[in-house]
Amino acid sequence: MCLVDVRGSGQGATQASAGVLAPYIEGHSADLLRLGLRSLNQYDSFIARVASDVGCPVEYRRLGTLQVARSDGEVQKLKGAARAFKESSVPHTYLDGDGARTLQPALSEGVCGALLVPDQGYVGVASLMTALKSAVRRHGTTFSIARVTSIVRQDGKVRVETGEDRAAADALTADAVIVAAGSWSGGISLSPATSPPVHPVRGQLLKLRFPEPCLTHVIWGTEVYLVPWEDGSVLVGATVENVDFDEHVTVAGVRQLLNSAEALVPMIASATFDGARVGLRPATSDDLPIIGSSSTVPGVYFATGHYRSGVLLAPLTASMMAALVLDGRECAELALVRPDRFCL
Repeated sequence: MCLVDVRGSGQGATQASAGVLAPYIEGHSADLLRLGLRSLNQYDSFIARVASDVGCPVEYRRLGTLQVARSDGEVQKLKGAARAFKESSVPHTYLDGDGARTLQPALSEGVCGALLVPDQGYVGVASLMTALKSAVRRHGTTFSIARVTSIVRQDGKVRVETGEDRAAADALTADAVIVAAGSWSGGISLSPATSPPVHPVRGQLLKLRFPEPCLTHVIWGTEVYLVPWEDGSVLVGATVENVDFDEHVTVAGVRQLLNSAEALVPMIASATFDGARVGLRPATSDDLPIIGSSSTVPGVYFATGHYRSGVLLAPLTASMMAALVLDGRECAELALVRPDRFCL
């Protein structure tokens, strides 16, 4: 097996991800919520398998998310979510402003309500990617740093073309090819299919440091989220910008995130600025990923278009693709994300 990536694995949107695992917040549709919950339920075993396979730890904490409100309208939305959680037997606690500050003292006086969901959390993306790369190498995967230009079906095989010499092209011929190039998936020519309709959405993320840990939960507001990592850093994200393939950090983006974060946690102003990252999230027109086999090119499969949920949906995507490619089995969730809805 060969993994071809022009940047090296994990250096696209993933390297700028805060690793938040919060399907109850990010699941903006019933279908996306279903996918997110199914994947979150696989995370414990997924992390355990990866860490055991390579013998190194992966930072992973289900420390809970605290979704906060700063207006009466936002409070009513949280109370509505709490009622829905109660009907669905989802573990949760609704807190008023004082209760939220008792649980999380760093919150501002402007917070007037909060919803705690204890099963949610985050995974340390850097440690996860290091472990995954070590694991796939152990299982015989090779890595090729090259830009894939096209994928063609020829003589019963699928050939990945990178613009390199013919010998290299011959080496990249296989029975099955999975298109998992994120925002760059749409730039790969597929014959005779069309390219995946994926477009980039820029997200800027900040890394801050404090002398001592100041947060015990993932904090989620309407304009910003804050994720406390074990090393004492706090990730602050993330902007949502339609700027094509522009990957620059901007003053406006940094200012927006810092102002929004400080409104929730005033001590942000005393943090040390430890850098900014940019990722281009691969979005689709219906906000659902494209996962499954091509209906027009035998041997071609897709695992792209995950937008803001790539890390959350990683275990589910991996298990669905393994079952489909290796065993020809389709799990029920594939019906929600089939490539043929875009004529792929």
